[in-house]
Amino acid sequence: MIQGYEAIRSRLRIPAIAAPMFLVSGPDMVLAACRAGIVGSFPANNARTIAELDGWMTQIAAGAEAMDMPWAINIMVHRTYERTAEEMELVLKHKPPIVITALGSPKEIVGAIQGYGGMVFADVNSISYARKAAEIGVDGLVLVSAGAGGHTGQLSAFAFVPAVREFFKGIIVLGGAIGSGRAIRAAETLGADFAYLGTRLIASEESIAHPDYKQMLIDSSADEIILSASLTGVPANWLKGSLIAAGYDPANMGPKAEIGLGRPESEAAKRWRDVWSAGQGVGTVRMIEKMSAIVDELATEYEAVKA
Repeated sequence: MIQGYEAIRSRLRIPAIAAPMFLVSGPDMVLAACRAGIVGSFPANNARTIAELDGWMTQIAAGAEAMDMPWAINIMVHRTYERTAEEMELVLKHKPPIVITALGSPKEIVGAIQGYGGMVFADVNSISYARKAAEIGVDGLVLVSAGAGGHTGQLSAFAFVPAVREFFKGIIVLGGAIGSGRAIRAAETLGADFAYLGTRLIASEESIAHPDYKQMLIDSSADEIILSASLTGVPANWLKGSLIAAGYDPANMGPKAEIGLGRPESEAAKRWRDVWSAGQGVGTVRMIEKMSAIVDELATEYEAVKA
């Protein structure tokens, strides 16, 4: 089992994790990320059924083990998400090196994951949530700062990382508009161990994102990112063009929605299928290209500023 900062970092080309993204990350993308030299991950709810999730995890675990690379699965632990227990059964079966939790406290599952030698990274968007997760005993914190795609935070990375580093000695992963090798190095300079890359990787050839989604990223700028809690009940950044296409008014998104996650295979979950998220780093997406080419560019930039 690959565990601990040094064990993970020594296997990576650059200190980066491909963030788990709804409607984007699948087995091919995870393994392409691992092959390119970064941590690959995916959200469990991208697999619409438990049987499909079992198949995905079997494929990823075998591929990553053959490469001797770490990989991660992201599971939601919110009280309204109805599949957490079933997903945890598969986590214990396949034993991913890293489990990233989101939208809730990982308190009930930390022991089980650490029991097989896995690491728990809690996705947090505030200092108070970071402190609570640290007290539970997680191995890492994913700090979702302002500008991140999808569910986002409000704190600047410049304030967030130093504040958390004062009380947390574990692994810190920083997310939020990181789309270049220079930004990855900047995350390290702030005190983070790894950078969390989302938007920059959506237009990779290996992602399962719709072709129109990828093209919209290429055509969009940071000015076209809309922050709203009207869709999921949690503040999130969305592509303006996709909101308009789905019938929303970006200038008047309406009140905050009630959080009701249900099951990913339900009809209700499909309401988010045609609205696409992206972060403020969308300007770094210039073309559809292979994951290996994206990581090559990131690595070149990272080494240039690190020297």
